[in-house]
Amino acid sequence: METTVFGKWILAGEHAVLRGCPALVFPVFAKSLTLRYLDDGKDLSADFDGEHGSEMRLLFWGVIEKALEMRGRSRQDVRGHFQITNSVPVGAGLGASAALCVGVGRWMQWSGWLTENEIAEFCRELENLFHGESSGVDIAVALSAKGLRFERRGNRTEVEPAWRPQWYLSYSGKRGVTSECVSRVKALWQEDASLGERIDRDMREAVMLAEKALQANEAEQGFDQLAEAINKARTCFEHWGLASGEIGNHIQMLVNHGAYAVKPTGSGDGGYVLSLWRKKPPADLQAALIPLSR
Repeated sequence: METTVFGKWILAGEHAVLRGCPALVFPVFAKSLTLRYLDDGKDLSADFDGEHGSEMRLLFWGVIEKALEMRGRSRQDVRGHFQITNSVPVGAGLGASAALCVGVGRWMQWSGWLTENEIAEFCRELENLFHGESSGVDIAVALSAKGLRFERRGNRTEVEPAWRPQWYLSYSGKRGVTSECVSRVKALWQEDASLGERIDRDMREAVMLAEKALQANEAEQGFDQLAEAINKARTCFEHWGLASGEIGNHIQMLVNHGAYAVKPTGSGDGGYVLSLWRKKPPADLQAALIPLSR
């Protein structure tokens, strides 16, 4: 069997999604994980290649063992060979753990140990290995490969922008650890719940404004509304303490080069950054940017 899963980026809704805030999430078609499996009758084995294949070597067997355990099985019950080709960087906010969990989940389904109705929740529980508490937002977009408005315990509806923003992803130069970022946000809530509520409310407003902007005419407030939404979401990361250091320096560099709005995408404190531009970015910067409009 063979399956390809794409990475993801989040426009708005990070962290607050755990407490019921909607999130706007989209696939990154330039980053993907392909899992191939051949039942060759030999002891279970795996090879890893691709731009970030070696990073998956450290994660893969733990995920396989946990997935099998969740179905009352072990590695000794399985034979065959996996080939993992991966270009999704780990710890960068692009959904590497979700891509791996969905790839393994689809293999479990192909093997007859999961039904189609079970796979989303199975993969979400599997991703708890990485996040401590997975909202399921990364899993949802990895399974669908479409833009989504995601609510943890609500509807998931497709999102298709009515116009094509000039927006890009770029790497801040530092890896982030999602579980640590989630713990820091939870610690802020424990210290000052009223502040936590205000930040979540601001993030919800950023999501609503971004939704409105994407359905507007670009020439009629769409761009300005989207820029406001992105910058509003960035202030939430700043209040959480997840937008300083290397990622803060990277954000400032993009602004200095002409980006109109910039924010972390993912858990923050490192990883990738989303930037919105009125016109094409400078030529000397384009090699470091991943375009998001196709």
